[in-house]
Amino acid sequence: MDPDKPSFFERISSLLLREPEDREQLMRLLHSAHERKLLDADALSITEGALAASEVSVHDVMVPRAMIEFIDIDAPLEEVIAQVNRTAHSRFPVIDDSRDNVVGILLAKDLLRVRADRPFKLRDWLHPAVFIPESKRLNVLLREFRVSRNHMAIVIDEYAGVSGLITIEDVLEQIVGEIEDEYDFDESEGNIRPDQFGRFRVKAQTTIEDFNEHFGSHFSTDECNTVGGLILNHLGRVPRRKEEIVLGGLNFVVLRADRRRMYTLLVTREQAPDETS
Repeated sequence: MDPDKPSFFERISSLLLREPEDREQLMRLLHSAHERKLLDADALSITEGALAASEVSVHDVMVPRAMIEFIDIDAPLEEVIAQVNRTAHSRFPVIDDSRDNVVGILLAKDLLRVRADRPFKLRDWLHPAVFIPESKRLNVLLREFRVSRNHMAIVIDEYAGVSGLITIEDVLEQIVGEIEDEYDFDESEGNIRPDQFGRFRVKAQTTIEDFNEHFGSHFSTDECNTVGGLILNHLGRVPRRKEEIVLGGLNFVVLRADRRRMYTLLVTREQAPDETS
């Protein structure tokens, strides 16, 4: 690195000596810096996301209550392990009798320390749950996550009922963009990939023709050409991460999405009535 070349923060500081009067003027300065090659596209995007975080509430980003994977406090070890394997989540809210009564958070990694020769009581493995209001701003929540070292918070409504949950990853993705994890696709892999539970991870860019051929479905290509376009056309908007959609006898869950587009979907076939009995 050239020691005589000004750092990113030195360049930004120099640029902001103009003392912008409001956020709109600040954004114009930042975009001007990008056009003059003082700021690259990634840095501009992150700065915009950080500024926007102070205007976005937890309610706009949270995983809604209906999509939360709760674990019951009385669940046996075998059932807990099966749920962890099925969902591949790292943290689970644990409830006692009601979904509005969250008694703690289970970390999936803690199950590795459970001894088979001793009685299992789920309550012994719980971490305290953090409760926050829907109106809390993301920049405030991120600061609280950093100080407390918590990675998940339970979101409550004005009546103290559970309305959703939010993780530190959800907050960071609003600032820096979508974060890939170990369950995301490698770019070299195919567009449709089965997992060990009989489900399929499908890239949103998969053509409807390929999707129909693989699943035996009959989705039309008259209005869109990709699976992502099919979902967008059906909803009329970009879905949230973990949102569930049922189309043509197939269940779609959005695994990866940001404010602009979808990336990955989890697809399963809906069970026939005789299979649910």
